[in-house]
Amino acid sequence: MSWVDIVTDSKKVMIVDDDPSVREVLKMMLKDFNVLEAADGEEAIQKFMIERPRIVLMDIMMPKIDGVEATKKIKEMEPETIVVGITAFDQSRKEDLINAGAKDVLTKPVTKKKLLKLIESDS
Repeated sequence: MSWVDIVTDSKKVMIVDDDPSVREVLKMMLKDFNVLEAADGEEAIQKFMIERPRIVLMDIMMPKIDGVEATKKIKEMEPETIVVGITAFDQSRKEDLINAGAKDVLTKPVTKKKLLKLIESDS
């Protein structure tokens, strides 16, 4: 068992979105998980280095560092992390996020059923 296995909590999920209302809705959907929040890619990278969540829900369009760049950095630090993109508008960048290492990209609004099915299949 590696150090990462010891500190990684399979129920730890980080929600990264610049819209606080989106983070709040997702957090309510994930009430049975240990949820962390970040408002942009830069904050996500900083929190990831400390918290090492197993799953990251990543918005694509954000200030400072976008979801594509943040995903690349997170996957460099921990390739086993599951990143799921969440976007409302920028379907053109969906492929960029997948190429950066995201497992899938969900379109907002995200349903609780779809989100839990995706997360629980990887926990």
